[in-house]
Amino acid sequence: MLQDSKVVANIPAADLDRARRFYADTLGFEPVEETQGWLVYRTGGGTDFHLYQTEYAGKAGHTIAQFHVDDVRPVVEELKAKGLSFEHYDLPGTEWEGDVAGMAGMGHAAWFKDSEDNILCIDDMRNA
Repeated sequence: MLQDSKVVANIPAADLDRARRFYADTLGFEPVEETQGWLVYRTGGGTDFHLYQTEYAGKAGHTIAQFHVDDVRPVVEELKAKGLSFEHYDLPGTEWEGDVAGMAGMGHAAWFKDSEDNILCIDDMRNA
């Protein structure tokens, strides 16, 4: 049943134009589809995520989407060069190297907030 399905992240945006600029200028994404109040993005890995207009953006208080990469460190440095700042969390068993969290046996991760105050994650855990 659901085990064979594809999961898509839906990311809320209080201001869709502001979010579009952030995802383009900071993260390098352009929408592949757009409808009233929705933007659809596709990663090079072939997965989609959607930005949608809502007053509830940034209210989750937890990670709402993760981007899996080969190595977190160069991605963090590239995004920092574009002015992005990263979040630090007190997670048991985590060792921090600057803005990158190392989790024994799992890999590395870094968290940041988008223009809408949503928490997003970059990780290389699939490669651990």
